[in-house]
Amino acid sequence: MQRTRCILLMPPSPPVFPQVLVFAASDPTGGAGIQADILTLASLGCHPLTAVTALTVQDTGGVHAVSATPADFLEDQARAVLEDMPVAAFKLGLLGSLENVQRVAEIVADYPDIPLVFDPVLASGRGDPLADEEIIDAMREMLLPQTTIITPNAPEARRLVESDDDAQEPDLDTCARRLIELGAEYALITGTHENTQQVVINTLHGAVGALQHGRWERLPGSYHGSGCTLASAIAACLAGGAGIEEAVRDAQEYTWNSLRHGFRGGMGQFIPDRLFWARSEPDATAERGSD
Repeated sequence: MQRTRCILLMPPSPPVFPQVLVFAASDPTGGAGIQADILTLASLGCHPLTAVTALTVQDTGGVHAVSATPADFLEDQARAVLEDMPVAAFKLGLLGSLENVQRVAEIVADYPDIPLVFDPVLASGRGDPLADEEIIDAMREMLLPQTTIITPNAPEARRLVESDDDAQEPDLDTCARRLIELGAEYALITGTHENTQQVVINTLHGAVGALQHGRWERLPGSYHGSGCTLASAIAACLAGGAGIEEAVRDAQEYTWNSLRHGFRGGMGQFIPDRLFWARSEPDATAERGSD
């Protein structure tokens, strides 16, 4: 008699490294967007999972066109992964449309215990607008109350919290306080766009005020995808079990070094080298830190 072979289907063993689900747009240059997130997360020992929010036409000079993913298809991407694979952190980047902001907010609301890192991409590096006022209003109302840490640059922070009642442009401490009042647990506001000549100052704020000031040597040139790199690095550290202040410190060091080793891939901005550690000398470490 011929025996039949019985295949026993067992549930998969938990992965030995954390998995991070990214909602972001595709960047054909690999400098920013979901490609930057994938490189950063993999470089820091995580397995990246992705839900593509939009396709873009861009180069290292700027964004030329954006086509948002239909909200139903975006949700299908995310739900399929979430029902199959354990997720240790969420990272949000460019969401592409009002409908996508609303749908992502509904998805992450089903997983309130998973830390959420929100990089509010409102414009490209050269200033191409990527979010209108309706999208920004939805971010305030639907995403900020679910955010563990938001990582805007100074112009993004001001745009997110500006009010018709403001007699003048709010300072960054005021912006951070308002972001936390809107629901974010922490706000890391980066100072690349501020008028500090020798250093870039990134400040982490919590409910009690400023918690940490990161002071980093200002590097020459401009970089495509630095914000994506920083936010994904924070998500990787949180997914690995770090506390918020440790995650922010380590992510800034990683990002600064990736910028320090950046390369000119095209005719526009430099691209951070997220795999610098595989190509550099052992002493290639940051020259500034946090206090």
